[in-house]
Amino acid sequence: MSNSQPIGFFDSGVGGTSIWSEVVQLLPQENSIYLADSKNAPYGEKPVDEIIALSKKNTEKLLEMGCKIIVVACNTATTNAIKYLRENYQVPIIGIEPAIKPAALKSQTKAIGILATKGTLSSELFAKATELYSKNINLIEVEGKGLVKLIEEGKQETPEMDVLLRSLLKPMLAAQIDYLVLGCSHYPYLLPKLKGILPESVTIIDSGEAVARQTRNVLEHLNLLNKSHSKPVHQFYSNADHYILARLLEAQKNNLEVSYLDF
Repeated sequence: MSNSQPIGFFDSGVGGTSIWSEVVQLLPQENSIYLADSKNAPYGEKPVDEIIALSKKNTEKLLEMGCKIIVVACNTATTNAIKYLRENYQVPIIGIEPAIKPAALKSQTKAIGILATKGTLSSELFAKATELYSKNINLIEVEGKGLVKLIEEGKQETPEMDVLLRSLLKPMLAAQIDYLVLGCSHYPYLLPKLKGILPESVTIIDSGEAVARQTRNVLEHLNLLNKSHSKPVHQFYSNADHYILARLLEAQKNNLEVSYLDF
């Protein structure tokens, strides 16, 4: 395996670009390939066997494209399929889980909100994490039903999104949370809206930075960090409307290409 081979990312759509952004910020020399499986979004409402089948399809496409490591930039795919992927593929696979541990350790009010998909909240991996870190903590778990769909349609800044978010956050505000854990890689794109609704006393955390650090650690350990000084190339593919993906990435200064690909 060559050090200059790309890091592969996949998500149920455009949301995993929030994870990609953190990884590229920490590892600016690395090449990358990102698959937005928007045709099948959202994953959060699908049965486990279908989530595993979609994760398998995406993983095999990234391996076919020569990726040296794969980042599952999707909470639902991680919590439901990562065990299968690690057992069946030789390539290192990095997952993303809700940041329950740091929130539980730092919470003063002992009330934490978790906004995630149904697939993540009902998964075995999520149940284990909450059991480990939520002793004496009031966990207010809310399924973000409808959020991924609106983000995939490019409707973050709409009154419809505002109404939906206010409704979802209501039980968290009533419980006086001081931490909100974002349990879906799409949700960081809602940060401006969330900050406008929640009081300043609430800290919002996601898993992006932790995933980036873990990716770097694994590449270092396997001696796979890209030492090349040539300009990295970032290729993005969507199997639905790739213009929404392109619009989300407009602010990025990286050398990137966004295309349609049927996968």
